[in-house]
Amino acid sequence: MISKINKDAVRRRIHTRIRKRVEGSPTRPRLAVFRSIKHIYVQIIDDLAGSTLVSASSAEKGAVDGGNVAGATAIGKLVAERAKEKGLTKVVFDRGGFLYHGRIKALAEAAREAGLEF
Repeated sequence: MISKINKDAVRRRIHTRIRKRVEGSPTRPRLAVFRSIKHIYVQIIDDLAGSTLVSASSAEKGAVDGGNVAGATAIGKLVAERAKEKGLTKVVFDRGGFLYHGRIKALAEAAREAGLEF
């Protein structure tokens, strides 16, 4: 019997491999990204405390469409602004097992331009 390749299972396996090396700390929290078909979600997480410090998503009321590069760019700028308000400037980027391409790349570059360092 031939088993089908489950893209989500492959992504989760890649994400687990990434998370072995990438860990958020109070001085340099983790910028975690999740992408769905319609939305894009971003959190800045302190893994030692187990808490989310800042979050932004295209699913928020009044937010832009997250299913395209322009929406991902807007969410990247928004999360960087919210992080600056909390006094966060340095983060470590966690792409969540997704390829660094398209919406993930647009979000990361927008966050860098808005002042986050990673």
